[in-house]
Amino acid sequence: MVRRLSSELIGTFWLVFGGCGSAVLAAAFPQVGIGLLGVSLAFGLTVVTMAYAVGHISGGHFNPAVTLGLVAAGRTSLGEAVGYILAQVAGAILAAALLAFIASGKPGFDLVASGFAANGYGAHSPGGYAASAAFAMEFVMTFGFLVVILGATDRRAPPGFAPLAIGLALTLIHLVSIPVTNTSVNPARSLGPAVFVGGWAIEQLWMFWVAPIAGAVVAGLAHRSLLAER
Repeated sequence: MVRRLSSELIGTFWLVFGGCGSAVLAAAFPQVGIGLLGVSLAFGLTVVTMAYAVGHISGGHFNPAVTLGLVAAGRTSLGEAVGYILAQVAGAILAAALLAFIASGKPGFDLVASGFAANGYGAHSPGGYAASAAFAMEFVMTFGFLVVILGATDRRAPPGFAPLAIGLALTLIHLVSIPVTNTSVNPARSLGPAVFVGGWAIEQLWMFWVAPIAGAVVAGLAHRSLLAER
């Protein structure tokens, strides 16, 4: 279990640091300007790389919603899920702390004013989308993400390609949903930056726990009843 929890902590750290780091550092740097496509690809690459690196140890969840979706699908026990989620949260906060330290090394950087890649709706949505639209987006995107994860890791699926399918799915999710919520589909990823932004980011954090977890659990139940091998 120590090896599994360490893998989840490291994998979630990599996801938050690499994904949010691309938004906070590279996307905001005028000479680079990787934009929406670059940030989306960065999040996908973090999952692909860590799924291959440590997925064989812990399963490569790196996301509380994924863990609870796998519980609903009967792939993971609830007791194991508690430890996984704690490790994921710790990894996300550590990554956000390091990213805040590095970003603050640039003179004039204002962590709160920058948004620090935090997720939001309403006035804090990149495109000004309402809470209802944000909830629907996070629910549907996480539902789809779990369908991909559960299908790609099924024993009937082609072996060895699951990390690629999952990483590409996360890239697609970001391409669609960054304008709406800055893309969460991962409560730990949302918590890390919100801890350092405070204020509105903490007030709106509930959305990015409730909607992704609800979407993941519904997907897990749907897969278990409709798609799983009997």
